Amino acid sequence: MKTVPDDEKQKALHYIETLVEVAREPFLILDKNLLTIKANKSFYQTFKVTKKATEGKFVYNLGNKQWNISNLKKLLESILPKQKIFKDFEVKHKFPKIGKRVMLLNARQVDSVQLIILAFEDITLEKEAEERTEKYTKKLEEEVESRTKKLNDRVRDLEEITQVMVGRELKMSELKKEIARIKKLKKINGNNHTLG
Repeated sequence: MKTVPDDEKQKALHYIETLVEVAREPFLILDKNLLTIKANKSFYQTFKVTKKATEGKFVYNLGNKQWNISNLKKLLESILPKQKIFKDFEVKHKFPKIGKRVMLLNARQVDSVQLIILAFEDITLEKEAEERTEKYTKKLEEEVESRTKKLNDRVRDLEEITQVMVGRELKMSELKKEIARIKKLKKINGNNHTLG
């Protein structure tokens, strides 16, 4: 790898720091040894930490070692050096000062200045909304299933009642025909008795 003069590194670092500082998302700038060179204002506000507790510290020791996560280590130490970038690494953690959060981490290794830019996106609200939606959907599905079963039971009951009613109606119709036939026969027999 070609070496970059110190003044070029300083310019690059200044440029990166300026970009990171204006970003809304929390950012860390790490050196090649994973020591924190700089964090932006959003990082300090989001995680409720100080500059003193952050800068110059090993990334895994930040915030009572809350970033000492084996999958993150694998990404920063194994994958990032080879691929130079990772995106949307999800971290669920209960942070000491801000509580339970879900964060997406994105990182980029900048070889020319031997820095790593690490960005954090808090997706806690989105995840909570997603979970609420899933619960609500499941509840609706269960309700629909329950109501469908009740409807099917009611339809089955109505079909049985309909069959009974149709059966009775057929018997009534047959009885009426039989009564009419008997009346006719009686009338014929009655007429025959008067003739004889």
